Amino acid sequence: MGEENKVTLHGMWISPYVNRVQLALKVKGIPFEYVEEDLSNKSTLLLKYNPIHKKVPILVHNGKPVSESFVILEYIDETWKNKSRLFPEDPYERSRVRFWASYIQQVTECMLKVLKGEGQDEALEEFLEKLNVLEDGIKNSSLGIDTNIEGRNMGLLDIMIVVTLGGYKVQEQMFGVKILDPDKTPLLCSWVTSLIELPIVKEYAPPHDKVVSFLHFLKDVGFKTPRN
Repeated sequence: MGEENKVTLHGMWISPYVNRVQLALKVKGIPFEYVEEDLSNKSTLLLKYNPIHKKVPILVHNGKPVSESFVILEYIDETWKNKSRLFPEDPYERSRVRFWASYIQQVTECMLKVLKGEGQDEALEEFLEKLNVLEDGIKNSSLGIDTNIEGRNMGLLDIMIVVTLGGYKVQEQMFGVKILDPDKTPLLCSWVTSLIELPIVKEYAPPHDKVVSFLHFLKDVGFKTPRN
């Protein structure tokens, strides 16, 4: 890969916002260099590339930085149009994907509150409520959520939902809360299950032991997952 086409992703391995971008790059087959950042000791490059928020992810393409995960995902899709598209071509379908992407973002934020123990009972109730709404959205095919992954490439909603809920088993084990219930949200469970079995998802997923170790730390002392 020539210097003029160099792509670098600055991130933190546990951040769902970073993982969205990393998986999107892999789905589209874009070679990139990954730079792990220590947010307790931010690098000069991180501060240079994202002086406003000083957070990850940061995508650097041709020396130009792009920050905010959703902005990065749109940038990737618009820059590499000849690769597998993350967003639909049709403007109306794109608007529906953006709507549900925004909703999944809310689901992610609720889940992080649950895992960090921030008003856990209320946070868990809100989280489960949002999962039920998502289940209803899947059930109503006219709302535009395509959960059938067979015969197509992963799109934006697939990436966002598997990054948010793909590790639900270890999270349930560690925190003693039911995150996905096949009796209450069968369509959502089926979607997540089919996604986590994909080779590309298995390849990107962090090692189980590393996740368990981090969640132990999160449970014991707390940690603010960088929001971006």
